[in-house]
Amino acid sequence: MEQQKLPNGTAIIVLSIFGYLCCCFSGLGIIPSAIAFYMANKTEGLYKANPELYANGSQAKTYKILALIALILNVLMVARLIYVIATGDFEQSMEQSRELLEQWGLEQP
Repeated sequence: MEQQKLPNGTAIIVLSIFGYLCCCFSGLGIIPSAIAFYMANKTEGLYKANPELYANGSQAKTYKILALIALILNVLMVARLIYVIATGDFEQSMEQSRELLEQWGLEQP
């Protein structure tokens, strides 16, 4: 029987990277990261059920680790956002952001 590639490998990588890049936007990347992690778990389960059927089985664990890292970063960013809002440092944080924008010449309209 001919071996085939694991399904959704490229989609998992793209969603994980997109989730990682979006973590700076107040944890918005938690959505694609969670989807990637779910897909990676499903793919790993397929590989564990029939390891002789898939040629790139070692990549299943890599997919899962990549999605997990993106998910953890996003959860940390959400926790940080909640902390900043709860402690009242939100205004100070926004003022620092405005100062940085002005320093770089990117003033807000």
